[in-house]
Amino acid sequence: MTLQQEIVGNAMQMAVVNLQPGQTVYCEAGKFLFKTTNVTMETRLSGPSGSGGQQQSGSGGGMGGMLRQAMGTAMQVGQRMLAGESMAFQYFTSQGGEGTVGFAGVLPGEMRALELDGTRAWFAEKDAFVAAESTVDFGIAFAGGRTGMSGGEGFILEKFTGYGTVIIAGAGNFIDLNPADFGGRIEVDTGCVVAFEEGIQYGVQRIGGLNRQGIMNAVFGGEGLSLATLEGHGRVILQSLTIESLANALKKAQGGDKQGPTGGLFSTHAG
Repeated sequence: MTLQQEIVGNAMQMAVVNLQPGQTVYCEAGKFLFKTTNVTMETRLSGPSGSGGQQQSGSGGGMGGMLRQAMGTAMQVGQRMLAGESMAFQYFTSQGGEGTVGFAGVLPGEMRALELDGTRAWFAEKDAFVAAESTVDFGIAFAGGRTGMSGGEGFILEKFTGYGTVIIAGAGNFIDLNPADFGGRIEVDTGCVVAFEEGIQYGVQRIGGLNRQGIMNAVFGGEGLSLATLEGHGRVILQSLTIESLANALKKAQGGDKQGPTGGLFSTHAG
């Protein structure tokens, strides 16, 4: 069943989800805002099973089944910790009638509801995930060693599979692009990528060569040494505000800006 939700607000949006009796939605810890009294809340380490969000019972496997389930949960938790995500999920289920739950991101910006039909996965930058139906599976994907080492950002991605609604959030305003409309390839600040469909090839490239102009771009351009590249045909969601630029603006407003006039490569990011 489709998740009934409405995204409200402007500068700091939130998602208001209406649950049917027995319907379950889960979120990352810290994204919950409010709920009606007939909606139960349960915190678990395990992710959804993809079949209504119920944990696998392990029945029929005896101690072996329970051990496999425990090991699977430990691997999920380990992957989320490696990605910098919260260890646990919160599950909300409506009992005895329709219920309402509210969620929000952690930064001022937009939210977006993505619909999965089971044929194509979505990838998102870490911390983009807010909430999803229990029929949507949350996982961690790795963009590749060379990409991660070169780009710094985007090495570890959130991956959503299955079918149903998943809600993501980002900073600033969103823009939807398709690289196919721009010659098949776009180059983006690594901190501006929010999410993209499976089929889009994601990579990281250096800005220019190790020449005078390349060094000028890295040192004075504020972008560092790399740009993200997105190729192929599919939907890409970008954000207008990066976490790094927001953090630097706050430091500057507090008199603690450590970047100096050059920014970019010489940024210290000291607290």
